Amino acid sequence: MNKKDEFLKTQKIIRIATIDKNKTPHIVPVWYMYSRGKIYIGTNSTTNKVKNLKRNNRISFCVDVGINSPKIFGVMGQGTANLIFDTDKVKTIAKKILLRYFKTLKNSSAKELLDDTDCVIEIIPAKSSQWSY
Repeated sequence: MNKKDEFLKTQKIIRIATIDKNKTPHIVPVWYMYSRGKIYIGTNSTTNKVKNLKRNNRISFCVDVGINSPKIFGVMGQGTANLIFDTDKVKTIAKKILLRYFKTLKNSSAKELLDDTDCVIEIIPAKSSQWSY
């Protein structure tokens, strides 16, 4: 596994940018899962990011760490987003994402987030770059 893939698998927060109806970037930090070269984000279909992606499926992302050299590293990229609404697929993926952040899905916050998740954003990166200092 290359450094970029290893990094994306281990980090916890990704910032994604979508374009709203006024053509203004909308940037949000979200939890995610990186698997087989794709990025998955559980969300609710009423969020601005989903509304934006329904109009324009282009998306940008950034994951980075560190404020002091030599431990500064990051990956950013652009791609397309697919919106997954199939309930079984959404719940299966959402559970995997949540288990990256909670020890169990029995946690009340995990249950609430899982219940609220009715959509998964699947990002297919078209290009990416990385940096380290």
